[in-house]
Formats: sequence, structure tokens, C-alpha cells
Amino acid sequence: MTACLAFDTATEHLSIALQVRGRIWSHDGPGGALASSTLIPGIMDLLAQAGIDLRDLDAIAFGRGPGAFTGLRTACSVAQGLAFGVDKPVLPIDTLLTVAEDARTRFATGVADDSVNDVWVTMDARMDEIYAAHGVFESGRWRYAAAPFLCGPQALNERWRIEPPRAIAGSALAVFGERLDSGDALRLPNALPRARSMLPLADALWTQGGAVDAALALPLYLRDKVAQTMAERAAVKALAAAGAATREVPT
Repeated sequence: MTACLAFDTATEHLSIALQVRGRIWSHDGPGGALASSTLIPGIMDLLAQAGIDLRDLDAIAFGRGPGAFTGLRTACSVAQGLAFGVDKPVLPIDTLLTVAEDARTRFATGVADDSVNDVWVTMDARMDEIYAAHGVFESGRWRYAAAPFLCGPQALNERWRIEPPRAIAGSALAVFGERLDSGDALRLPNALPRARSMLPLADALWTQGGAVDAALALPLYLRDKVAQTMAERAAVKALAAAGAATREVPT
């Protein structure tokens, strides 16, 4: 690719990067509730800095998750909207692999061995749970030794007792602290889903023919539902009220 736009809003960290003929422009800032209002202005600012517009892109890459529901919907809908507007394909990038790549590229110089090529990614999933995956970098690309899954800290510790990790990256290290038994593994809590780290993943996916039509781009949800809809809550209350009324009827 000669030009690629990438962004991730799966966490409280918003990240955007634009690569044009080997040169990179990037922006990192607070995400969460702010992402929906700051993502598009941030994208337009990077395009202006590079002196191009959306039509000059080869593809648009977005962090598909796992992560916060609102953040994933924001990234996916913006990627689809921009891609539809200029008839460009979309590259859905796994957020956990982006964290692994961020760990590999940002911290490799300070590590004596190749442990950053064998990384367990652990991201805080709230509700006392963790998004986890095991990535291995070989032959110039990442592959999953364990695909993304959702679990509690105890389940992850039990797995690590059988298969001790070499390196662990991601926000769960700071959130769960000593509850995660990392043993002798290299700990990289500051590795994030930075858009700069998405760019090589996007390029690899492009080379593999992984670009998809915007309509086919979907987020990766590991937790089906975190809250009931208003209609569901109303239905539950109605059933509870009906049950109470039934119990009050004298026999």
C-alpha cells in the first residue's frame, strides 16, 4: 500500500495514524466517551498534514476489538462511513495483536532475548474480567497461539501455571496487579493499541488479501451483552409485578 489510514478506539486511549509512501503522521489522546466526537476531526487533521484526502488512500484500517462496546462501534461505523464515501476497502485489525506489535516494536531494544516475539496480551475488560490472547511473531508476521478469549484472572493464572508466559503486555497488568501471577515473565503494562503499531499489521493483511468491503467490516465482541435494554428491563419488571400479584391472590 502507498497510503493507509488506521485508528483504534477500543480502550480509553484513542489512536490515529496515517502512512503515505513510508512517512507516518500520528495522533494519540484520550478516548472513551470523547472518541465519538474527536476521531473524525483527528483523522481530517492528519490528512491535512499529509496533504492528501480520503480518495488517495488504498484502504482504511480500524481496530475491531475486543474492547469497549461503544469504542468498537465508533471505530467500525467511522471506518465504514469513510470507506463507503470514497469506495475504499476496509482492513479489520485485531486490537490485541496491535498491543502485541506495540510491545514488540517499542520495547524490543531494551530486551536482551526474543521474548517480545512471544507475547501474552491482557487487556482490562471491566467487570473483573480480562481480554487475553497469546501471539507469536515469526516469519515477519503475527499468528495466534491462543485466539482472543474472555476470562477472569484466576482462570488465566491456571493456564499460565501449565504454560508459563515469556512476556505479558497490556492494561490488565496494572489493573489486576498481584492478582495476575506472571512468574518470571517480562511485564509490559505500557503497551497499548497504538495506531502506529496497526500499520504493519494492516500492510500484512493487505498483502494476504484480507481487505473487505465496508459492509462486511464487523467488530469483534467477546462479551455478548453487558446490560439489558430498556425494553428488556421493562419486561423483567412486568414479569416480576405479575408474579407478585399472583402470589397475593388468596387461595
